[in-house]
Amino acid sequence: MVLMPVPLMFGSLVKLAKALVCEPTSTLTTILYYANLLPRNLNLERLVRTEYLHQENYFFHVLITMLKCVW
Repeated sequence: MVLMPVPLMFGSLVKLAKALVCEPTSTLTTILYYANLLPRNLNLERLVRTEYLHQENYFFHVLITMLKCVW
């Protein structure tokens, strides 16, 4: 029986919620920028936070991938 890594997913969800509450503009800009929904612009790149894209931030990657697929 294989168990899902619930603590890892919960930690990733907490990081996403914390980022959305503390820095909503930077978080949304980062998600939209890496989903290729924003133009490559120096003014927007100042708002993009690469530290949100650690491999352990599963929900960031899921959101980015879903946005890439939908739009």
